[in-house]
Amino acid sequence: MLTIESVSKQFRAGNFGVRDLSLEVKSGVIGLLGPNGAGKTTLMQMIATITRPTAGRILFRGVDIAKRPNELRKTLGYLPQDFGVYENLTAREFLSYFAALKGVRSKARVMAMLESVNLHGVADRTVGGFSSGMKQRLGIAQALINDPDLVIVDEPTAGLDPEERVRFRNVLSEIGFGKLVILSTHIVSDVESIATEIAVMKEGALLTMTTPEMMLRACEGKVWRSVVTSEQFDQLRTSLKISSAVRKPDGVHLRFVGPSPAIDATQIEPELEDAFLYLMNFSTENST
Repeated sequence: MLTIESVSKQFRAGNFGVRDLSLEVKSGVIGLLGPNGAGKTTLMQMIATITRPTAGRILFRGVDIAKRPNELRKTLGYLPQDFGVYENLTAREFLSYFAALKGVRSKARVMAMLESVNLHGVADRTVGGFSSGMKQRLGIAQALINDPDLVIVDEPTAGLDPEERVRFRNVLSEIGFGKLVILSTHIVSDVESIATEIAVMKEGALLTMTTPEMMLRACEGKVWRSVVTSEQFDQLRTSLKISSAVRKPDGVHLRFVGPSPAIDATQIEPELEDAFLYLMNFSTENST
């Protein structure tokens, strides 16, 4: 469905946002993981036809989207990282406006989408009085209103509370069948329960494209647990790649990744957060 062939994006200053990136995906939910500045948003903007690659090409169902962007746009749902709203409109009016732009005339569809993001109870309130999380949910609804074949969401859970994050993940999981959903985030928990594949980016390059299970397998034997004093923790925090640290009566309980450590530690089963941290800090091989 989507093919990215040796795509690069070089800015006027000479720096690269994305460098020689290739991948091919068909359907399902793809988690695009990487720290801030990894090039995720630049890649998303190129896929969404907002900006063009400097080199390489992006194909959707065999069509070069830089040459024929409207072929993709009519079947695209896009939620950018910075989503603006018309604050004088009600939620119903706002979503109806975006629905009309995308050729959707059904009032029932508008209300169904508002209900799916838990905004049906405030459908006739003006958007200007919404919280940032409510505005983000409205942005999710407009991205899905036209039942798109390709859904691109960039850092979509920013501003959402834990319950809203779960609701959003459920919505994406439900629409993932037969469609392609690309979810960009630096928060592992956003993708670990719904992603069929995970692409990890660092400094504009693709480190790996793999399944969550394979990502975990690559980290086996590299995750450790240890209990240290507060003084030891202050010394170790700069040398260890720590995924969590919890202070308890008997000391600081550390969870960290890496090769066999010099301190007393127990090997434990990896979680996806551990695998991501290990990949970002210890993997030197790119694989697709």
